[in-house]
Amino acid sequence: MLAVLEFFTIDKPEWTVEEAAARLGVSTATAYRYFKRLTKVGLLSPLAGAHYSLGPAIIQMDRQIQICDPMLRAARPVMIDLIQYAPEGSTMLLSRPFHDCVMCVHQVLGHGPQQPVSYERGRLMPLFRGATSTIILAHLSPRHLKSLFKRHSAEIANAGLGKTWDQFRSTLAGFRRAGGCITRGDIDSGRVGIAAPILDSNGAILGSLSFVLLQAKADEAITGRLFSLTCAGAREIERAMADETVVRPARMKMALRAV
Repeated sequence: MLAVLEFFTIDKPEWTVEEAAARLGVSTATAYRYFKRLTKVGLLSPLAGAHYSLGPAIIQMDRQIQICDPMLRAARPVMIDLIQYAPEGSTMLLSRPFHDCVMCVHQVLGHGPQQPVSYERGRLMPLFRGATSTIILAHLSPRHLKSLFKRHSAEIANAGLGKTWDQFRSTLAGFRRAGGCITRGDIDSGRVGIAAPILDSNGAILGSLSFVLLQAKADEAITGRLFSLTCAGAREIERAMADETVVRPARMKMALRAV
């Protein structure tokens, strides 16, 4: 039933029960039950002509994420502070892995004229190109990386990350040792990406913090300075998230004692 929600895309935002049944390989009656349940909880909305679109419950969930997501809560003040150090036309991104892609979950624009970047909030981006994605890739588990290499070896080679498993592993190990990643023109022509990983207390990857700069304004001195700031910002986000996990239980204990 939940697989139905994945059918709704920008290219095809409306579906009928019959179309979904054919896509799922189930009877129309079964698909109708799915649509009825999803509509009841607000995940789908009926439209004219027996069509359906995504429903208002998704907007409600997005609001909850905006308010309650720990990484987003910790990152907002850090991003607002760091963007002040970037040249005109810069953007800061907060992104996280999603399936075999990367998704931007928050964006902060710097001062000056702005050109759109491909890492729009909610848009799935390739895992093998761009600093924002590559630094996440570098911190995935070895088992996950082996699986990715088996399935996407041609894409990995085309991205310059290695033609063999040993080359691929060595390239990613270099990014981990460096603590971050800088790429030029990988996603958007004329842009430079600078990214650092955001890790949990066990060292598992949660996401990435990144600058996107105009290449014309990104000389070696600026990229070096912002690289250090990006890495420091990622560590600050990790500390804020760790503090939050400690403070919340403490507040709960205080509330229980008061009761």
